[in-house]
Amino acid sequence: MTIYKAAVIGGGPAGLAAALAASKGGKVLLIEREARLGGILKQCVHDGFGVIRFGEKLSGCEYAQRFIDEVRSNKEIDIRLLTYVIGIKKNKTFHITATSSSGIETYEAENLILANGCRERTARQVNIHGTRPAGVMTAGVAQNFVNLLGVLPGKRCVILGSGDIGLIMARRLTLEGAEVLGVYEAKNTPSGLTRNISQCLNDFNIPLHLSATVKRVFGNKRVEAVEICKVTEKMEYIRGTEEILPCDTLIVSVGLIPENELAESLSVEIDPRTRGPVVDQNMQTMQDGVYSVGNALHVHDLVDYVSETAETAGKALLQPAAPRELVKVDAKGFLYLVPQRLDLASIKDSTVFYFRTAVPRKAATLTVRANGQTIYARNYTNLKPPEMEKISIPLKPRTGEKLEFILSDKEV
Repeated sequence: MTIYKAAVIGGGPAGLAAALAASKGGKVLLIEREARLGGILKQCVHDGFGVIRFGEKLSGCEYAQRFIDEVRSNKEIDIRLLTYVIGIKKNKTFHITATSSSGIETYEAENLILANGCRERTARQVNIHGTRPAGVMTAGVAQNFVNLLGVLPGKRCVILGSGDIGLIMARRLTLEGAEVLGVYEAKNTPSGLTRNISQCLNDFNIPLHLSATVKRVFGNKRVEAVEICKVTEKMEYIRGTEEILPCDTLIVSVGLIPENELAESLSVEIDPRTRGPVVDQNMQTMQDGVYSVGNALHVHDLVDYVSETAETAGKALLQPAAPRELVKVDAKGFLYLVPQRLDLASIKDSTVFYFRTAVPRKAATLTVRANGQTIYARNYTNLKPPEMEKISIPLKPRTGEKLEFILSDKEV
């Protein structure tokens, strides 16, 4: 049996980039459960991908294809499509059990890169009451219908949630001839990127309703109407604000959840804020040899950063294995901060961090303290929770040092 340098689970943008980087150190196994590589990018026909990495606007399909071509021409990468991982055990190496049309097979690898991506929350996960007629779907499913299957899912559509996929589908459905009656967001601020609010809603005169949600669905065989209701900041219904809105389709875009069942089966520590694994600056989890990248680690705005985290992991596992010395990073004022640990044994001149603010901030200061002493500070303007930030910070922490990251509205 071939013992691979690394096994990469997931053939989307993260898995493709990780496989390419890791292949420079030996044979790599790339496992994908679908029939084609590319992940969600296969159905993303809009542009905006690759601006940071390639310096040009590409569609999701074009961005993925550049990596797919490299992977397929790389003789060090073995690809398994329509293959589903059903179990992973670790002894000295990782033993991966997978099922496919060939039956149940076991593969062995020195390292494991989890690039599973994320899944969408459904209507049932946000407690929408009513019947279960046809016409209720997630934004990703609607995107699949329109862009891959050539099927218009409905003619009068209501979109719940202002996530980026929902905003993009509001525009896409309008272009295909459907009427989008409105986008309803339970929070008092949009969840999607500012550019998508402008390009997908404002440019097409699609109304955005904040602090409003879908309370009930009506219909037997097909959606006939939804009940819209205003909500408080605590997500409580405001009586007397109910409105019945006739429609035939409800599209849900209420957030993404990293796919981490495999990580949990390996007892990998999960960060409740990101819902992805706790990692060091090499994207290695608290289980030696297990790496987490892309949207399985935390949900990214830009695919360019998805590829970046994957390459970080792929390059890190090529280095000689050494005992890690981990320092915890305490974060205050953030929705989340990644990485959550630093490995002193492999620290470099600067460390890349990804973060989101917990609340909108017109002016903010990011302060880094070591044992109470400020060692780094940077000012920001107009921080928003939907927009992820990336920063490279020169750090040389010492053993036992208390490292604090503080994001505040005023300079500390």
